[in-house]
Amino acid sequence: MDQATCAFMQAAIDEARKGLEEGGIPIGSVLVHDGKIIGRGHNRRVQQGSAILHGEMDALENAGRQPARVYQEATLYTTLSPCAMCSGAILLYGIKQVVIGEHDTFMGEEQLLSGRGVKLEVRHDQTCKTLMREFIARKPELWDEDIGR
Repeated sequence: MDQATCAFMQAAIDEARKGLEEGGIPIGSVLVHDGKIIGRGHNRRVQQGSAILHGEMDALENAGRQPARVYQEATLYTTLSPCAMCSGAILLYGIKQVVIGEHDTFMGEEQLLSGRGVKLEVRHDQTCKTLMREFIARKPELWDEDIGR
């Protein structure tokens, strides 16, 4: 993993930790364009009483309105495999590359994304796995709510 990829994944992990510190679910994401983070976010469903503020959705929201080409040239870094909702947003905005921290604790819609031409890179990051495993063990009912079980 190159140095930039490490830094961007670390930024997503930092966002996940913020979410956990706020009493939420430890999933973080950053949207990167031209080597710069243009949007960062973390799962804030609990904190905001939101039905949709997953980490990826929060990062997209915080990036603000962008021209289509920016999304198409951007890479999304996320600590956990994107769910159906977040994958839909990735496809809607034409994001062509997603770097995923881990998909062992939750396998999102990777098959859908790759089938639609999105390049996926799964990092199998131990920090991402540990954050999620510890959270799920402590708050299984909140985790089930977040993924729609």
